[in-house]
Amino acid sequence: MKFEHEILINKYGQDLIDLDQLVLLYKSFGEDYKRSFIHGLITLIMQSKPKKEDIKIAICNSCLKESYTPCVLLKKDLSQSNLYKIGGLPSYELEKTVVLFLNLFRVAYKRRFEKERNNIYKWWYWDLSDSRNLKRIEDGKLTMD
Repeated sequence: MKFEHEILINKYGQDLIDLDQLVLLYKSFGEDYKRSFIHGLITLIMQSKPKKEDIKIAICNSCLKESYTPCVLLKKDLSQSNLYKIGGLPSYELEKTVVLFLNLFRVAYKRRFEKERNNIYKWWYWDLSDSRNLKRIEDGKLTMD
């Protein structure tokens, strides 16, 4: 996943951009990069330490039917290997997967954001609405000290 996309996903976690913006971006990717994007998203999800109770919230927030394959599979297991299994679904399931995963990320991220906000060593928990923080990130100054 490109670093600029990682920043956008973290902005989404902070409610600074809309889901539609990320879905449109995802749709613009070629097939190979779509899979790479999903794999990067899985890493961000795991980094945010999702909990079992986040699954139901993520499905509800995604407005996807609980009977959709990605939702059914996610309800079974929250392990990294299961997320990769979901990410490996056929291409016609991937947009639903991205919507579901972005919602799962946001639920878990928000909880971690409250605990880690402005951690000087974790730029992804800095206030990404602050242009000074974005400038530090763009300049590769990934600590606040």
